[in-house]
Amino acid sequence: MKRLLISAATLGLTSGGAWAADDVTLQLKWVTQSQFAGYYVALDQGFYEEEGLNVTIKPGGPDIAPTQVIAGGGADVTVEWMPAALAAREKGLPLVNI
Repeated sequence: MKRLLISAATLGLTSGGAWAADDVTLQLKWVTQSQFAGYYVALDQGFYEEEGLNVTIKPGGPDIAPTQVIAGGGADVTVEWMPAALAAREKGLPLVNI
């Protein structure tokens, strides 16, 4: 009985209300195509949601500079080639490569 009460109390402490998902905007380097399929599959299959993320994927294109989108606050994460990311860092943009 004592073990049951301890387990119930522990469960009560760990089962709080639902947490709001963190909003994350992902800026792609180029238009939607197969190289970005993994991001879209993860969104479709609910993998981001399982991790508490509300992900919005923004397609890129010839007129989209992902580093500038991040610099302007239009995205939280970007897909970018290393040379472009390094050039942006040289200009003072505090990018972190993962």
